Amino acid sequence: MAQGRTYLFGWVAFLCIVAVAVLGYWFLHLKGLTWGAIATWGLFMLLAAFTGNWDRFLRFQDKGLSFFEEWTLYLAVMVGLISLFINVILRYVFSYSMSWSEELIREIIILTTFVGLAPAIKNRSMITIDALVQIVPRLRAPLTYFSHLAVLSFAVLITKMGIDMALMQERTSQKTIILEFPLVVLYLILPLMGVTMGVRTIQVLWWDYQEGKAKKESAG
Repeated sequence: MAQGRTYLFGWVAFLCIVAVAVLGYWFLHLKGLTWGAIATWGLFMLLAAFTGNWDRFLRFQDKGLSFFEEWTLYLAVMVGLISLFINVILRYVFSYSMSWSEELIREIIILTTFVGLAPAIKNRSMITIDALVQIVPRLRAPLTYFSHLAVLSFAVLITKMGIDMALMQERTSQKTIILEFPLVVLYLILPLMGVTMGVRTIQVLWWDYQEGKAKKESAG
């Protein structure tokens, strides 16, 4: 029953975020879309905390983000591999090269690099320096929390800067040279990366706290 209520709450939150994003884009274009969606998500996070659904709501978000990350990375890599393979065949067999293929590969590398940061945080595979932890094991927990807070601060910073840069591209209407793909879409990857990194960091921070709390209770 509790899981059913959580899924209902999660889907209501998702639909509200989408609705606010659409309305924000309708009235304030890109600025309204991004800030409206982020503000609505923050509101539902607070609502989940006050109603006791925090942990379950984070797990609902984890499933949604995992679906988005896995399929985005899979489809992007497959499109890149297929276009690169076709271009290699054309170049060495028919002496013809598709000029747009290399540009597409560069854009796919950008997409997969930034989108892949969020699952890296979830899987705890980010590069870390643990020399101090090995020397003083008692500092493991404080340094872990400090690391999470530093990543969370970076996520907030890159979200703000990414939105500003995307808004600049929206005003100037710049496009890529060959594919003539709007650069604003590429720059929107930055705030997308910042938001997903922030959500993943909050999840990992909460789960580390729960794990540490459980260890203290079992030890006590």
